[in-house]
Amino acid sequence: MSTIVLRTKSRERKGTGAARSDRRDGFIPCVIYGDGKDSESVCISKDWLGRYAGRPSFFSTVFEMDGVGPKGQKFIAKDVQFHPVTDQPIHVDFLRVSKGSKVAVRVPLFFTNEQASPGLKQGGVLNVLVHEMDVTCDPDNIPEKIEIDLTGFDFHHTVHARDIKLPENIALPVNCKNFTVATVVAPTIMKKETAEDASTTSETSSVTTS
Repeated sequence: MSTIVLRTKSRERKGTGAARSDRRDGFIPCVIYGDGKDSESVCISKDWLGRYAGRPSFFSTVFEMDGVGPKGQKFIAKDVQFHPVTDQPIHVDFLRVSKGSKVAVRVPLFFTNEQASPGLKQGGVLNVLVHEMDVTCDPDNIPEKIEIDLTGFDFHHTVHARDIKLPENIALPVNCKNFTVATVVAPTIMKKETAEDASTTSETSSVTTS
């Protein structure tokens, strides 16, 4: 995954009033922490950061920051707050990461080969319970997405996190292996038709017997 460089400026003043002022000037207040160093407060252009904050891959994107830390220092987003009305980002927390370290990141899930799923071809519905999942990996090998192949999935097939084939050197956190990711649900109309067919068969049998 390529690294994106963000242009930053230091925040000389802190607090709610200062944050509002920064936002009026077109900047988003951010906090940087981790890697055994003191936290830093910076601002990043709203237009620049807004390009990435709403994307599913935001938390799995590796950033560098112009003017923060030594050249080559990497950062990943750990939390973002959005305005309740405009849905625009208003604050972001970033984590410093060092080469060779392991980080926990949230990666978007993509489902492929729907036409090769017998259950979906017969009108079933893919009930997706989570659209992202946490993984641990080296910062230089963060996947942009994790694909789940639906080939052969019939009705009631359930995908658990532990069943997903992960790229090399990517692992699930210990407490995340058993949760359900998605399941193929049989269509309600099919169940209704089956019940009606059974009723018709029963009535026909009664008439024949009489």
